[in-house]
Amino acid sequence: MSPPVQAAYSYCEAVTGQQARNFAYGIRLLPNEKRQAMSALYAFSRRVDDIGDGELDPETKRARLESTRELLERVRKDAVDEDDTDPVAVALADAARRFPLPLGGLDELIDGVLMDVRGATYETWDDLKAYCRCVAGAIGRLSLCVFGTSPGAPGAERAAEYADTLGLALQLTNILRDVREDAGNGRTYLPADDLAKFGCSAGFDRTTPPAGSDFAGLVHFEARRARALFAEGYRLLPMLDRRSGACVAAMAGIYRRLLDRIERDPEAVLRGRVSLPGHEKAYVAVRGLSGLDTRHVSRLTSRGRA
Repeated sequence: MSPPVQAAYSYCEAVTGQQARNFAYGIRLLPNEKRQAMSALYAFSRRVDDIGDGELDPETKRARLESTRELLERVRKDAVDEDDTDPVAVALADAARRFPLPLGGLDELIDGVLMDVRGATYETWDDLKAYCRCVAGAIGRLSLCVFGTSPGAPGAERAAEYADTLGLALQLTNILRDVREDAGNGRTYLPADDLAKFGCSAGFDRTTPPAGSDFAGLVHFEARRARALFAEGYRLLPMLDRRSGACVAAMAGIYRRLLDRIERDPEAVLRGRVSLPGHEKAYVAVRGLSGLDTRHVSRLTSRGRA
């Protein structure tokens, strides 16, 4: 690997370590080449998200997102030189040469962030699911192309579907965790139908639930939905090699434990950001490396086929 490309990957890994500790915790379990590619994907995605989350006016955001799409088109056409001044472009271009990345997934991410810029709201779970597939499911499918599936893995033809579903599970957990922060930014992601069902249509702009609402009921309802998505998405694990499976199990395991904490104390998400201590993340990583989750899923899948 040339020094400019190595430097570009180092930049992306630094961005990942600073901005996405849960993600970084998982990908450290990967071999170097796969870890670098995942860092390049994250750094590009972070750039897109930062545009959407920034304080620029909507028109400027749209222009910058389209400029980012143009950069993606340069990567797609293999038109990024090693000495390009944009390290994210250099790293992503190299990753796209090394792995069969479906770069259209990053176009989907941009489409999803444009929905945020337009102030989209979601009436039903199906509406929200379409958004989640753009901003998270697509990243799951891209990641799968870095991981690859093990030769001869049973059911591997559905691996992309499971990766997409696992992305949805992580995104719904994020939405629950960030409900107060998103409200402060003028965004509501949970479906309007669900908010109305539990008396939460007034929103979440304070540290207590809306008066007369069943906020705990809403959180538990959405958490059950997320758990069903995790259960389906975990079917991906036996299809991956040991270290890729450990990476996925670690990242998903951290979010499942976040979901546990949110379920135990739903109003915690209104008081601040729910997170896991380092020792618990370490336990999840060790569990992933041991293959416990993969073996558990394999046993359940085998029973289902019996």
